[in-house]
Amino acid sequence: MARIRMLVSVAGAGFSWQPGQVVDLPGAEAAKWADGVRAVLIRDEPMETPERAAGAETAARPRTRRTTRKG
Repeated sequence: MARIRMLVSVAGAGFSWQPGQVVDLPGAEAAKWADGVRAVLIRDEPMETPERAAGAETAARPRTRRTTRKG
């Protein structure tokens, strides 16, 4: 069995699926439905996520020397 997540609503004789609904189907049938328009395949293994979000990069500014006026 393979799992798909519906992207659109579909209804037929004896079934009705709504967008976002997860459906278990035999592999070949799931592959037909999961065309990226009607549904997408759901991966069984968890997706890898970074441990923490990367912060925004900042460029270091060169230090400027303050000068005092004599006079």
